[in-house]
Amino acid sequence: MVVLSWWPVVEAQAQGNGPGVRGARAAALSNASVALAGEVWSMGNNVAGLAEIQRPTVGFYAENRYFSPALNVGSLTVALPLGRQSALLAGAADGATTAPAATRTWARNGVVAFEAQRFGGQLYNETRVGAGYGYRFGQISLGGRVDMLQVSIEGLGSRRVLLGTLGGQIEVVPQRLSFGASLYNLSQTRLASYQDERVPTVLKAGLAYRPSGQVTLLVETEKDVERDANFKAGLEYRPVPILAARLGLATLTKQASAGIGVLAGSFQIDYAAAFQQALGFSQHLSISKAWGK
Repeated sequence: MVVLSWWPVVEAQAQGNGPGVRGARAAALSNASVALAGEVWSMGNNVAGLAEIQRPTVGFYAENRYFSPALNVGSLTVALPLGRQSALLAGAADGATTAPAATRTWARNGVVAFEAQRFGGQLYNETRVGAGYGYRFGQISLGGRVDMLQVSIEGLGSRRVLLGTLGGQIEVVPQRLSFGASLYNLSQTRLASYQDERVPTVLKAGLAYRPSGQVTLLVETEKDVERDANFKAGLEYRPVPILAARLGLATLTKQASAGIGVLAGSFQIDYAAAFQQALGFSQHLSISKAWGK
């Protein structure tokens, strides 16, 4: 590792060392995802949501922003429930990866997950490797993750730092109203001494409301401690259990998004497109597969 005494501030607003987006479902909802649970992408969106994963699952996510190869993102995530499943619940499921109402359960000893992610190109790139854990008791889920983040700039070297993230979720009204919150980079890790550059510390909090088994409404506030708050809203509609249509809006980035999701056996396939008036289109694709009953 090369130790740098000078580190330029990257203003591209592309990844920015922040929590980013995980999964095309979240992307279609303008990343109003902190209250979603039970899918492998909870590893990045709110680690507490891992606690509702019931089967071993692997997922791949790819993203391209504004048709620039320098802004590509790719990530691979694996989630593994630990112990026997227990605690039957009633009500409709949250996501495509959860079980039907009568058999909705969670792993007795929680869920562990691992993620590898890369953003950028040759001139500037970020590589992230993380491990997370989520545990549910009653109507509350808690989770935490640790990341090793490496930021590299051609000709200047690399910097590696460790980050910690905490998340929590609670079903305020079981199967109807959920609240989620997460804190990314709780230690305010310093990336470089130049201008006291730090990895962003980001707090997210939001609600997921399900007026019926077909509709999910989401609202969320995301606040970087050094930036204005970003207010996000999303709508997911499932006309049939294997198909979902999604819309989203974000105020700070002035971005609109839309997408679809298809459940094909043990595969969940999601696609999203987002439009920002000044920069253009972004595309997102994620595929996940679950094993076992």
